[in-house]
Amino acid sequence: MNPDIFFELAIDGESPWWRMLLDGLQFTLGVALWAWLLAMSLGAVIGVARTLPRPWIARFGDAWVELFRNVPLIVQFFVWYFVLPGLFLPLKVWVTALDPTQHQFITSILCLGLFTSARIAEQVKAGLQALPTSQRSAGLALGLTEWQTYRYVRLPMAFRIIIPPLTSDTMSLIKNTSVAYSIGLTELFFRTREMGELTFRYFEAFAAATVIYIVISMLANRVMAALERHVRVPGYIGGGR
Repeated sequence: MNPDIFFELAIDGESPWWRMLLDGLQFTLGVALWAWLLAMSLGAVIGVARTLPRPWIARFGDAWVELFRNVPLIVQFFVWYFVLPGLFLPLKVWVTALDPTQHQFITSILCLGLFTSARIAEQVKAGLQALPTSQRSAGLALGLTEWQTYRYVRLPMAFRIIIPPLTSDTMSLIKNTSVAYSIGLTELFFRTREMGELTFRYFEAFAAATVIYIVISMLANRVMAALERHVRVPGYIGGGR
């Protein structure tokens, strides 16, 4: 392994390869952060919907989960990027006005956010079902509405319970950002392949990418583990990791 390759000028003739990898990492982190926020928001709503005593709402939530969970992620990227703008004229007009990088960035956030929201919804549903039904009854008996019972009683408890699987989903989301290379987003994996193809130093390029992915995934793991220890409820969550 020759680390000097990272200090050689890249294809633009101005930046070294380490800088190109760093630029790709910025896109990776940006997509991961915004997609995580979208996934958590939608996942919470869909997860709650699947536990409501209204069959049509629960069926909608089930359909959402089955749709996004059972279609391969790379297929969803192609559908969002290539197919949908061609089917809906207003969307095509809006996309045409965007810079290509903006289009790729927004598409990556939406695709990863919706895909991960199905997994989050499954975790939220499991967390809510793990709670005793007496919590809901107690909330309603105190005069809270159904929404207020979820907002102030059930969801805070459910999220404390499901932090371990949410940690796994967060780490998976970070790694799934690499699929965005398929629509041309210059994230970390795109830059890694570019470096390998142009310099034929695949070992160095992918070794660096491997280390970077491990570091950011483990950082996310440690943050979630610290959060788990901070909010754990005796009797529901153990001592933490």
